[in-house]
Amino acid sequence: MEKLVLKYRFLALYLAVVFIMFIGRIESYENSESVDSADSIFALPEMNNRIYQHSEMEEAWSLVQKNGNQFIVNGLPFYFNGFNTYWLMVFAVDQSTRGKVTEVFQQASAVGLTVCRTWAFNDGQWRALQKTPSVYDEEVFKALDFVISEAKKYKIRLILSLVNNWKAYGGKSQYVKWGKAAGLNLTSDDDFFSHPTLRSYYKAHVKMVLNRVNTVTNITYKDDPTIFAWELMNEPRCESDSSGNKLQEWIEEMAVYVKSVDPKHLVEIGLEGFYGPSTPNRVQFNPNTYAQQVGTDFVRNHQVLGVDFASVHIYPDSWISQTISDSHIQFTKSWIQSHVDDAENFLGMPVVFAEFGVSAKDPGYNSTYRDTLVSTVYKILLNSTRKGGSGGGCLLWQLFPEGTDYMDDGYAVILSKSPSTSDIISLQSTRLTTFNSLCSRKCHWDCKKKHAMETFLYHDEL
Repeated sequence: MEKLVLKYRFLALYLAVVFIMFIGRIESYENSESVDSADSIFALPEMNNRIYQHSEMEEAWSLVQKNGNQFIVNGLPFYFNGFNTYWLMVFAVDQSTRGKVTEVFQQASAVGLTVCRTWAFNDGQWRALQKTPSVYDEEVFKALDFVISEAKKYKIRLILSLVNNWKAYGGKSQYVKWGKAAGLNLTSDDDFFSHPTLRSYYKAHVKMVLNRVNTVTNITYKDDPTIFAWELMNEPRCESDSSGNKLQEWIEEMAVYVKSVDPKHLVEIGLEGFYGPSTPNRVQFNPNTYAQQVGTDFVRNHQVLGVDFASVHIYPDSWISQTISDSHIQFTKSWIQSHVDDAENFLGMPVVFAEFGVSAKDPGYNSTYRDTLVSTVYKILLNSTRKGGSGGGCLLWQLFPEGTDYMDDGYAVILSKSPSTSDIISLQSTRLTTFNSLCSRKCHWDCKKKHAMETFLYHDEL
């Protein structure tokens, strides 16, 4: 009996020490006035890695759902840290490059990233998935099957985008080319949104992808928990109609259609987040006046039936000025906060910052600035998380494994070559995973726990 008592005393002492160390790390982060010092703010305790691994092992693999302004999995909050790697399907086609798919999932998992956004389209191009309307390359489809199966192995969920606004990988311009080849009278790439035949092409693609039975796992896509959500389009814009009506009607039709085929998975639009005519008091947050002329409307677009969460992108180096400056950080702060506020106050849904990053090709770029930008995004979202807010997660643009430098658009982050950025990513992942594990959705977010351990178990000190 005496040995048993000593054993439990030792265990209690050990847990107390671990708890004090954890709280100390968090307090040093919360009390920091600057996000410039990655070493001091984002030093990753080994203990946090153990917490992450333990919670992941216990988590049942089930669908991500939405409860109010939060994502949930198995009844618990699911705030996430994630990344983009758009070319996974194309690389998986060829055995000589397929290993890079596995590598990027391995490396992402090692730093706790749990969501990846990638393309489920390649229209009429090299290694096309959809060669012509409703005609598919089975080998490319098998490559997408492989991507999904590998993601599941590494406990990474996928946001799959269904078409591109831009010409890369086909996009809406390819649909217009197909329409013209069929004898349709089309005058603009924006006819993609309005012409009934082109709409039918898109719907057929949606139906084909969502009903696909994975040849690796034998699970139909629309039943697979590995898929986090469907994205209607990557960065939709309809510049021929600045009122936003044409794009709004397309979103209304397609969101409901996707839900009719797959009522289980979440749906998002893929917007960049520009404010439009419905909210003249919010256009002050846009990066420039041109953003009001591209036919999108953040609040109005996301009030559509069938849309489950909001999406926003963050590119001050493209939208404000290419030359790096402090104004980029200030814009990023106000841009994120305004969209989190709108998601909470007007939309009642989570918001995901689905692309953010900075190009190494920008004048004045250095790795310290990139760390500052990433830290800024993470810290604002962590503040939302600790309140149980709408800031559901973010996806870095973009994560690459070594040996893919020739694909780099300037934004690629190779973790093995970026130790400080890797540490920042790791700590954010761990904090979110810890929060998800310890705080049930029944927690009263405004509760003020008196006992230190209770406070830690919920949210106040995270």
